[in-house]
Amino acid sequence: MFQYCLFDLDGTLTDPKEGITKSVQYALHKSGIEEPDLDKLEPFIGPPLKDSFMEFYGMEPEEALQAIAWYRERFAPIGVFENQIFPGVSQMLETLKKKGIRLAVASSKPIGFVRQILAHFEIEKFFQVVVGSELDGTRGTKEEVVEEALQQLGVLSIPQEERKILCAMVGDRKFDIQGAKAHGLTGVGVSFGYAGEGELEAEGADFVVNTVEELEALLLDSEERF
Repeated sequence: MFQYCLFDLDGTLTDPKEGITKSVQYALHKSGIEEPDLDKLEPFIGPPLKDSFMEFYGMEPEEALQAIAWYRERFAPIGVFENQIFPGVSQMLETLKKKGIRLAVASSKPIGFVRQILAHFEIEKFFQVVVGSELDGTRGTKEEVVEEALQQLGVLSIPQEERKILCAMVGDRKFDIQGAKAHGLTGVGVSFGYAGEGELEAEGADFVVNTVEELEALLLDSEERF
């Protein structure tokens, strides 16, 4: 079994689609762009917002920052709670913690929102470390978020060649797998999140699981898989 496990938040522990897509829709409207189809906004779930506004709507950096401000205008009071925890996640986290695995959250979402969501679903108690980005854009990449979580867990003192067996990073997007690979971790993808078809495999995920139950079994039985 792994000794350490980092989890992405959006699309991995919770399903944030309603809150994120409606807040993006609101920000686009304020920017003069109408997007009635929330499904088209699913790619905003996971990566940093600035990158997504620039990539998907051709915004310049300053325009993207203004869009983020409008996004948070709706997300902070409303969207943060338009969210659902995936069935079985709380029980899985409780089991992993009881087995002695040290757990962390490594999310690109601003840390204040991360803690608010974890508290809302009463799962913050399972994590020794919680890391997110800052509202000013600091620690904006998944690699930086993962590095900070590993630093707080004490994993960075472990040689990279030993980390893969000891520590896993779990997430639903390619960015999570990139964060795992950058620091020598086992990259575990979950297919029940918001990755595109074949995205996790193409990025080189070590494992891809389809359910929370499969994820729990993998994290507890990792020795047999290496």
